[in-house]
Amino acid sequence: QVQLVESGGGLVQPGGSLRLSCAASGFIFSSYAMNWYRRAPGKERELVATITSGGGSTIYADSVKGRFTISRDNAKNTAYLQMNNLKSEDTAVYYCRAARYGLIYWGQGTQVTVSS
Repeated sequence: QVQLVESGGGLVQPGGSLRLSCAASGFIFSSYAMNWYRRAPGKERELVATITSGGGSTIYADSVKGRFTISRDNAKNTAYLQMNNLKSEDTAVYYCRAARYGLIYWGQGTQVTVSS
């Protein structure tokens, strides 16, 4: 059974940091690129960051470049999103996604709220 389980969300003040985790099971994690998406209230879903299967390449949305870092540990079947200098506009539900040649798996999401 394929599972992607996000954790690490919560309430943080502006300027603070959070680290999201995405634990994978049921498929060959190291063969899949990993993405982090987010959906803010009333907005379209946004692709935040991507990392290749081996971790050698990463891509970021302009809105998070320089503040967020995507990484993965293939030995632990886990992807991460380190979020620094958080802003109110980063408030959203964050989802991880695994993708490989049209095979796509989604996690259930974790809420991140940035507020004072």
